[in-house]
Amino acid sequence: MLYSISDKNVQEIKISPGIMLLIFTKVGGHVPLKILSIEDGTVLKSFSHLLHRNKKVDFIEQFNEKLLVKQENENLQILDVRNSELTEVSKNEFMTPSAFIFLYENQLFLTFRNRTVAVWNFRGELVTSFEDHLLWHPDCNTNNIYITSDQDLIISYCKADSDDPLSEGNGSINISNILTGKCLAKIRASNGFPVEKQCSCCDVECGCRSKVQSSSSRIRSTVAEALEDITALFYDEERNEIYTGNRYG
Repeated sequence: MLYSISDKNVQEIKISPGIMLLIFTKVGGHVPLKILSIEDGTVLKSFSHLLHRNKKVDFIEQFNEKLLVKQENENLQILDVRNSELTEVSKNEFMTPSAFIFLYENQLFLTFRNRTVAVWNFRGELVTSFEDHLLWHPDCNTNNIYITSDQDLIISYCKADSDDPLSEGNGSINISNILTGKCLAKIRASNGFPVEKQCSCCDVECGCRSKVQSSSSRIRSTVAEALEDITALFYDEERNEIYTGNRYG
């Protein structure tokens, strides 16, 4: 064992590359915080952040040297712990999300709220809104979301188009560019339905049509099943393959 942390006042621990943030029990109008080295537990910085009294803390998140603090019905605060520079984002522009994904390569972060995805920078500016990326689950399930290693694409299980005749009960897998918000590709149940070819047989008893219909039905069924109630999604970037899992296994 390298080291241990034993303090009954530690309420939460946040991990970033190389460092961890200890969030302690709120004291009066502030919350004590410590940033430690993950390697050996050395305290790199110890400080307190002023809070609004009698307001619930929605979240405290850490991204490298940036600290994100949001209280109920208050503005988002982005604190640079190196120089104590504070940026605020209006509560009307930034509402408390159900989940975050930090993009360390791009110095951005994704927020998920009410099936929608947005991209923000640490100046508190909205970078991207997505044109066609309405998530299947109202409360974000990040098991159904994959970010590529270059952090340029987001692949998610989304609500299918209402005009897709095969989408009833199924979603679609949408692939969008994180920086532009453009939808680049979409996998739907109807994607697996092949075009029926004209039979060249002259025999009126020919069974080609029934064989094609049977094959089409099997393919359509397989794609539809793969898009039904997805609980896990993974993209193999080397093979360019998407794997899905659902509650049926």
